[in-house]
Amino acid sequence: MFSPEGPSVRELAVQALSSVERGYDLLAPKFDRTPFRTPATVLDAVAKALGPSGPFEDGLDLCCGTGAGLAVLGGLCRRSVTGVDFSAGMLDVARRGLGEDVALVRADARALPFTAAFDLVVSFGALGHFLPRELPGLFAQVHSALRPGGRFAFPVLAPPRPSSPAYWTLLGFDAVMRVRNAVWRPPFVMYYRAFRLGDVHRELESAGFTVALQPLPEFGLRADGSPRARLVTARHG
Repeated sequence: MFSPEGPSVRELAVQALSSVERGYDLLAPKFDRTPFRTPATVLDAVAKALGPSGPFEDGLDLCCGTGAGLAVLGGLCRRSVTGVDFSAGMLDVARRGLGEDVALVRADARALPFTAAFDLVVSFGALGHFLPRELPGLFAQVHSALRPGGRFAFPVLAPPRPSSPAYWTLLGFDAVMRVRNAVWRPPFVMYYRAFRLGDVHRELESAGFTVALQPLPEFGLRADGSPRARLVTARHG
């Protein structure tokens, strides 16, 4: 992250003290050279898991950022691929990398300008930017954007065990973000531990989805035999 190609400590500090939208505008030119970009291993695993359910006609990448997930849709959708994000900076980078074959729309995921327009909606690593109380509205928007029978899919990683360093790292990060948002405005919403699978499952069903969980075998199993990663697939009822 602190390589010559990535953002400096100072740049990250400025971004962290901005709003989410402004922070990503600032980060956009160097975003693809940070660990925040969704790894190819995740993208490939999701594409493989969704393949048997396709092909789809029209797809949407929700909170598409610089466009990493749009390649997944390009291999799954026969007619059109669209990315939506509220950061103009991130969309500018995506546009330069993807050309004119992909439609890029600047919009807030909580107020999508689409109705029954897609057969597949995917999202990668973006849902931590939404507070738990925002999930019902977000999922209602996705439900409205899908056609009947369409799917909303996103990968989730199993939470680290309390005995692992990763657990305490994420706990510390969320604690710092809560303090930051308590004393500084505008808020920067990014919480790793606020996105709980049980709550998400319940809110998806409340929004009218039928929910299925599919292991992503590429990431193996935990010590207790449970998957390290799953694909959540919510079907429009």
